[in-house]
Amino acid sequence: MIKIEKKDKIDIISFTVNKINALNIDEIREGIIKVFDNSNAKVIIDLKGVEYIDSSGFCCFLSVMKAARNNYGVLKFANPEPRVTELFETLNLHTVFQIYNDIDSCLMSFG
Repeated sequence: MIKIEKKDKIDIISFTVNKINALNIDEIREGIIKVFDNSNAKVIIDLKGVEYIDSSGFCCFLSVMKAARNNYGVLKFANPEPRVTELFETLNLHTVFQIYNDIDSCLMSFG
């Protein structure tokens, strides 16, 4: 469901599914939360290929962001598909999350 690769001490999480919804969110949440077991974790969620996220998916991202902050971690997003970008904006979550158009600019944002 998820793949994790490391680049410059930053975990990049990508998905093997094109929809994040109630059917797969438990497994996804479990995988992402584990990364934040380590203090100061830096994580990029790569949304390339994800065409749809339902309310349970956005709820998961909010809870993961809380877990990150509680453990001094940083969570950012990259490569959102146009429809997913629209959903972030409709829900006004583009003001809550740091979202970048591509992985490179997201990686550079970590300084």
